[in-house]
This record gives sequence, structure tokens and C-alpha cells, in this order.
Amino acid sequence: MSKTFADTGVRLSVLDLVPIVQGNTAADALRNSLDLAQHVENWGYHRYWLAEHHNMPGIASSATSVVIAHIAAGTQKIRVGSGGIMLPNHSPLMIAEQFGTLESLFPGRIDLGLGRAPGSDRATMRAIRRGLQQDGDDFPELLNELQQYFESHGEERRVRAIPGEGLSIPIWLLGSSDFSARLAARLGLPFAFASHFSPGYLLYAIQQYRQLFQSSSAEAKPYVMVGANVIVAESDEEAKFLATSMQQQVLSLIRGKPGQLPPPVENIDELWNPMEKAALEERARYTFIGTLSTVEAKILDFIRETSADEIIISSSIYSHSARVESYRRLGKLLQ
Repeated sequence: MSKTFADTGVRLSVLDLVPIVQGNTAADALRNSLDLAQHVENWGYHRYWLAEHHNMPGIASSATSVVIAHIAAGTQKIRVGSGGIMLPNHSPLMIAEQFGTLESLFPGRIDLGLGRAPGSDRATMRAIRRGLQQDGDDFPELLNELQQYFESHGEERRVRAIPGEGLSIPIWLLGSSDFSARLAARLGLPFAFASHFSPGYLLYAIQQYRQLFQSSSAEAKPYVMVGANVIVAESDEEAKFLATSMQQQVLSLIRGKPGQLPPPVENIDELWNPMEKAALEERARYTFIGTLSTVEAKILDFIRETSADEIIISSSIYSHSARVESYRRLGKLLQ
């Protein structure tokens, strides 16, 4: 008998960029995200993550901690967290307090995924008050400071994170290279790789992570999550049509003109040149589009290639109902 996804024991989770589609508002996007979270919770998805981006007209999750509270308050059991918070943009104390508050409100359900990239352009970095000379090299020191705030020190510590101190909040390191993979291995933390948009270093990074991993109180053994773009529809043709919205949005990023998520088009080849098409195809190495059977076969290949413990799914689809339906169809793999 051939192996199915259910046989692998791999978890499925959701990465939601809270897309603002053309013709809608950020308020619409936030309502749609809560609706999606409530559905995927019922379908057996393990966690629901939101990502920090700034100055992006098509993404409504810039105030990531606030959106996490919105999603967690409207759900019952699914884990909710950041995929991720860009730690160098923030004071570690403030992040400890924010996530300490979230964990106090929704105990046992909050994840803190951390990245070191700015999640923005240089002008936005200035507006965030992040120094333009910062390149993320101070990320290990910022992470250590953050972890210290979560430890129980009592009154001897002059500056304390309250809420936050003494709370057990899973910390994940996120990356698109081997920097965070090596750091996660040294600290014994779970690691998530952004293969949904940066596939090139995936296999090397997770190989380094597993090879260098040191057990800790957080994880006894390596735990790897990998990202994939997935669109599931009734037919391969319909799924490919829906995917043209995502392709157009990535094309706008390549051209330096990010915008809201556009409606799908019948012929995407009319919109890009050969170099742009090649760039998108390389970025889309771990993009799985088609019917459930088509996508399941590709996901099984992905698992064989990575030995991942969990796959986190991003689905940029213009129609909210089609996005919900895509996750519903994919969720059949969990049943």
C-alpha cells in the first residue's frame, strides 16, 4: 500500500500574512483571518502564525502581537504565535511583556517565533528607529536578553518583565539561511525555515541544525518546521488560476512596487518577462498547486526530502472563500 500523508505523522500549520486584497481594507483582512483561523482549528491544523511586515500595502499583520490576541481570542485550542517577530526591530523587554501578556491571557497556546531580518525597507527601518548599520549580528545578544526576562529572578533583578517573568513560552528561531539554524541548534530550540519564499538554503540549513543540535529544556531533539505555499482546488487548472494572484504579488515585490493582492488572471505569461518568470519559478520551488491528490504527492516528496516534523502552509488567494476552501481540502489529509 502506498504511503499517505496521514502515515507520516507530520503536523500541518498555517502561516497567515493577513492579505489585504484589492478592493478591500485592513479591517476586512483581519476579519477574514479570524474566520480562517476558526475554520482551520476545527479541521485539525496545529498552529496559526502571523508574520511581522512593515510598510507593505498588502499585509495587515504589522502589529503582530495585537493580531495574535485577535486570533487567540476568537479561537479555543489552536496554538497561535508569531512567524515571526523581527527581534532587532524591538526592545527585548517590550516583546517579553507583550508575549507574557498573551500567554497570561491564553495560557498554553502562545508561540514566540523570532527572526533577525528587518521585515521592511531602509526608510521603514529608520521610522522603526532601527539603525541602518544593524545587520542582525546582535541577534544572539538580543535573544539572550529576551530569554533572561522570561526566567524567574525575583526582586533581585532591577528590570523585570511583568507579565512575562516565569512563564513558559516556546521560543522558535526562524531563518532563510544557516545563521539561525546554527544558533537554534546551539541553544536547543525548535527551528523553522522560510522555504516558502527562500528555498535555496533549506537543505543545508536543516542539515546544519540537526548535526549541531544540543539538547535543552526546550527540546530534547531537533524539531524542524518548513514552509510551503499551497493552493488546493477542485481541478489543477482552477488551482493554477487562483495562484496567479500570488504570482502577481511576488512580481510586484521583484519590481520594487509592493501592492495589495490582485485578482487572478487568465494568462500570467502576459505580465512577466523571461527573467522575471525564471526568478519566480526559482522562488516557488516549494509551491504546491493543484487538486488534493496532486498536492499530497508533492508534499510527500517534500517530507522525504526534508524529514520535516511540521509544514507551515501559506496560501495567498484573492477570494476569501477560495482560500478557506483550499485549507479545507488540504485539511482532509489530517483526517
